[in-house]
Amino acid sequence: MVRMRDLPLTKRESMLSYPVPKFTTNPSVRGPVLSQRRVALISTAALIRRGERPLTPFDTRYRTIGHGLESNSILMSHTSVNFDRIGFQRDLNVVFPRDRLSELARMGVIGEVSDEHYSFMGSTTAEKLEPAARRLAARLHERGVDSVLLAPI
Repeated sequence: MVRMRDLPLTKRESMLSYPVPKFTTNPSVRGPVLSQRRVALISTAALIRRGERPLTPFDTRYRTIGHGLESNSILMSHTSVNFDRIGFQRDLNVVFPRDRLSELARMGVIGEVSDEHYSFMGSTTAEKLEPAARRLAARLHERGVDSVLLAPI
């Protein structure tokens, strides 16, 4: 990952001046030890299942991706000039590290991996995503997921 000091000055200043939202509620941070947690992935790569309608810029919806879905059935609909897709094309785990989660579960580092994971369109403001994030949080709670690994791109 790039360090702030390694970025060009204009980019660094832009990132440091980015408005950070203030939320009125506190996040839920209590739970069992990691080795007893059920973990899901949340990606901002706008991943979709083959045949689904792509997520669009500033889209506030999310897509559900089954843990066992074949890698060649997962497409990236994110459109950004700030990154290339070579890593994603070579290894889905670059943006959606579900195989790494499975390895952690087999090693006993985490309790288990959720059978569902989720993807949003990145480059959308937190305020616009908050309603969908709250709905997803309720869904995660219903499914017994008590931890997520956020995989931003």
